[in-house]
Amino acid sequence: MTLRARIQTAVSLVYPARCLNCGGLVESDFGLCGACWRDTSFISGLVCEGCGAPLPGEDDGQMVHCDACLRAPGEWDRGRAALVYTGQGRRLVLALKHGDRTDLVRPTSAWMVRAARVLLSPKPLLVPVPLHWTRLLHRRYNQSALLAQAIAAREECDCCPDALIRVAKTPMLEGYSRSERRALLSDAIRPNPRMASRLKGRRVLLVDDVMTSGSTLSACARACMDAGAKSTNVAVLARVTAS
Repeated sequence: MTLRARIQTAVSLVYPARCLNCGGLVESDFGLCGACWRDTSFISGLVCEGCGAPLPGEDDGQMVHCDACLRAPGEWDRGRAALVYTGQGRRLVLALKHGDRTDLVRPTSAWMVRAARVLLSPKPLLVPVPLHWTRLLHRRYNQSALLAQAIAAREECDCCPDALIRVAKTPMLEGYSRSERRALLSDAIRPNPRMASRLKGRRVLLVDDVMTSGSTLSACARACMDAGAKSTNVAVLARVTAS
């Protein structure tokens, strides 16, 4: 056994691996215990081509869309999500977003890579959904930027964390209708003048933690296209679905 292996063994004895969600013992770092894994709604199989929501039926290679995307499609081309925003998945997202659990970036970015594999070839430019500077000051980090940077590192893609800026502080959008959300976000997100040239002619993959109505991601997609992006797709950690 090498010295490094001995050190790792000693560390694991003193600090055994814990479940990311409940803190129970697990076999390896950055994992979920069996119970938490079963209670986390990972998305696989047939999914909506527009937002990544799970759909009933088998994947036969045909592109299908959920009812929400048929009624009001987002202003991007294709979308994927790793989790349904419910149960353990919701708790993990909230821990990353509001609980200073930046350690969750490593495993959750891997889940996003698995879900968005089809959108990562050819290699896109990864662009996170921006936070207003006041919210960033309060939270101290942009969870979407951390996810985008982690995915870029895993897949050796370009990432531009400040490609977009949020010039207006919008309220939390929960409770607003789709048209109200669009009005609130109108001109709130713009290309960063210093970085706009990096968007021109690029295939952009927008990254966010949660997709609800898609209004924020649509505003980001419009901003990217205004800056000359060739196309925009989206990848999110979790998708809110109809119960």
